[in-house]
This record gives sequence, C-alpha cells and structure tokens, in this order.
Amino acid sequence: MRFEIITIFPAFFAGIFEHGIVRRAQAEGLVGIGLHDLRAYTHDRHRTVDDRPFGGGEGMVLKPEPLAEALESLGILPLHNRVELQVLRSAQDDTRKVGGTRVILLSAQGRPFTQAMARELSQLVRVVLICGRYEGVDERINEIFCDMELSIGDYVLSGGELAAAVVVDTVMRLVPGVLGNEASGEFESFGVADAEISSDEEGVPRSQHGAGGLLDYPHFTRPAVFKGLAAPQVLMNGDHLQIRKWRREQQLRKTLKNRPDLLEGAVLSGEDQRLLETIRRENGD
Repeated sequence: MRFEIITIFPAFFAGIFEHGIVRRAQAEGLVGIGLHDLRAYTHDRHRTVDDRPFGGGEGMVLKPEPLAEALESLGILPLHNRVELQVLRSAQDDTRKVGGTRVILLSAQGRPFTQAMARELSQLVRVVLICGRYEGVDERINEIFCDMELSIGDYVLSGGELAAAVVVDTVMRLVPGVLGNEASGEFESFGVADAEISSDEEGVPRSQHGAGGLLDYPHFTRPAVFKGLAAPQVLMNGDHLQIRKWRREQQLRKTLKNRPDLLEGAVLSGEDQRLLETIRRENGD
C-alpha cells in the first residue's frame, strides 16, 4: 500500500515516519510513503501557493493550479464538470473500494475519520492525502479531484499535516503484516464485532469479545499490586470465560462513561443490553 502526501511542509513528516511501526512497515516494503512539496509545482520566482479569497475575508487560500499539477503528476486526472465527475465516480466505485486509489482532502469541513473508515481505506492500493493550509483549499480542487473530505476531529488545526500523519498511522496498522499480531487490530477500541473475527484457535476460548464499536477494556500487567492498588483478581485466575465476561462489562462501563454516543451504533447482544441496563441502574441513570 502507498500513501502520497501533498504538503507545503514535507520536512514536517521527517521524524514522525521514522519511528515505531511506521518505520518498520516501510523498511519491510509493506507500506510506501511519498512526500510531495506543493511549492515544486509553482512557476513563479516566489513559489506562490496561496492567494486572497474572492469575496473578502480573513487569511489566504491555497491556489488550485499547483494542487492540480501535483495531483496530475500522480496520475490523478481532472474532470471538467460535475456531470462527468458523478459518472466517473459511479463507474469507478467498485474498483476504488478494493485495490484502487482514493484522493482525500484533509479539512475541518470533512466527514469524521473513524476506525471503520480506516479499515475501508486499508483495502486500497493507494491513498492520496492533500494537506490544507491557511483558510483552506480552493473548492474547485475538491470538486474536480477529491473522493472525500476528512476531518480527524471537531477542532481546527493549523494545517492538514498532523491529520495526514494520523490517517497514515491509523490505516497503515490495518494493512496485513504490519502488526506483529494480526489480532491486535481486531481486539481494540472501535474494533469489529465477534461475528467478524476468526474462531478460537486450538480449542482455547477467546478471553475477550470483539469491540463491536465499543471502547477497549482496561489493561493491567505486573506487578499485581502497585501503590496499594491490586489488579483485578479475575484476570489472574485463568478462567477465560470469566475474564471475557469481566472485560465485556468493562467495555460497556467505559463506553457509557466516556463515549455514550458510541452505544447507539454498537453491535450489542441481548446479554450486553441486560448488562448495560444493570450498569445504568447502578449509576442512577
């Protein structure tokens, strides 16, 4: 899989992509990352990439010409009107879902980036990320070239570089072979439901449920007692079924406390629903 990042600050990524899993994935040839300096696609002595917005207002806007040239250098062809855009997107829809290319504008106005979206992007061969700056990007670039706008949260960043790093890290770790243990990408916050996870190996029951859209459960390690606080005894008794039940309860408790909005779309069994009602009663809800 390959990521192409269009930015006015390519040096921003130097340290970010030289550590941990991202570095290892690149070294093993599982993931490639291309950094493209937007100023390299300008043709004036000042290497100008921005201009004042039509209609007035604060700040500057990234000009369309350098961005278009950068995208075309990557083989992303422009469409010249909205009708052509809709027809081409419809025709390419299946190929872009698996094994194709997706062009993404990183923007505070975009759709929220989620783990489910990361799993979808991890099926592609190439993801092109456009890092916005200043007040944003000329909207015609979005209309002509982009498959989607993405936002990593309900806040405004100085530019799309941090967002691009988040998208690369989140998607890359879902590419087969990147994580040392493939199950690590399944059993975590926002992970898939039990039905989408491989069955137990060698007859040993799993000690956790698939998250099914919930937050992860709390984790503990040695020492068993730290500053007077003991790790839960249930985790040390070797009973996989009891551990699994406890962890599911903790997932529900933590999600209800920190992200109750996730419960609406979570995959919950009848037992989950009953347990959730018990927790709510305990909390006086």
